[in-house]
Amino acid sequence: MTGSSAGAAAPQRLDAATPAARASAAQAPADRTSIERIVVDGRGIAVRRGFGPAGGQPALYVHGLGGSSTNWVDAGVLLGDALDGEAIDLPGFGESDPPADGDYRLRRLADIVAHVIEARGRGPVHMAGNSLGGAVAAQLAAGRPELVRTLTLVAPAMPDLRPRNRIRALLAASAVPGVPRVAEWHLVGAPIESSQLRVRRVIDSVFGDPAVISPDRLADAIGEAERRASLPWADEAFARSLRGLLAAHLRVGRSSLWAVLPRIRARTLVVWGGADLLVPVELAARTAAAVPDARLMVLPGVGHTPQIEAPGEVAAAMRDLLGAPLSSTG
Repeated sequence: MTGSSAGAAAPQRLDAATPAARASAAQAPADRTSIERIVVDGRGIAVRRGFGPAGGQPALYVHGLGGSSTNWVDAGVLLGDALDGEAIDLPGFGESDPPADGDYRLRRLADIVAHVIEARGRGPVHMAGNSLGGAVAAQLAAGRPELVRTLTLVAPAMPDLRPRNRIRALLAASAVPGVPRVAEWHLVGAPIESSQLRVRRVIDSVFGDPAVISPDRLADAIGEAERRASLPWADEAFARSLRGLLAAHLRVGRSSLWAVLPRIRARTLVVWGGADLLVPVELAARTAAAVPDARLMVLPGVGHTPQIEAPGEVAAAMRDLLGAPLSSTG
């Protein structure tokens, strides 16, 4: 695995398992995590703990739009012997309260994550983020380099507003008032649908091979959807987070997300699914090349959430980034 500077040739692509091997190996590790709540600006932020024995180097995992800290359970547990990992529920998602001021802008989310790291005295951390969480992690790593030891960007939500398929067209249209809720319905299903049907819609959108999800994780996802459907702020959190992401995509110059990447100092791993329907894999090499010390792994047949669909491969690549030897769990 070799690093790549912004002006160098395209980063080396790491070896990945075949889809058949991935499906045959799919088995959810035991989830023994628990939630601890931290108060930030008077609101509760949930942090999932217990991915492995305490005492390892600290890590923090950040989920994507519409997700929660459970999105990192499988990869986090596989890394538990090397990292003392925690996963955050972003404001308004999982078990975290919505922000009192309704501010879901990308920079504000990065500030909240930084506050959690500092409040717990865990920095610098090995940070990993998926989708929206990847954009948050990149923003934090560039702006607060003292808090990030290494960085893993898993299909980060980098700007690409070309409406080349239905899903990305909906995301772009979400900048229009009133449209975000319609976009959410297309992505995760209308409220009148059952939780099981909505979860299946999400899996079909974000997985390259929906068959690899384990029964345990499917049941967890349905339970989370049922719980979220009862929260009065759920729709608003999704819509405002989506609009905050689109606002970040529209920034230009030094405030652009693409301009943020060259300011990242941490050693970085970029992971992308070759079958990603939400953030096109064509952005993978460009993203890795923009970070001064990055390497790239593209997973054929995998969708938008590789840490869920291919947790073993993601964990192994992250372990390699740390310089730790591979174990039987990776």
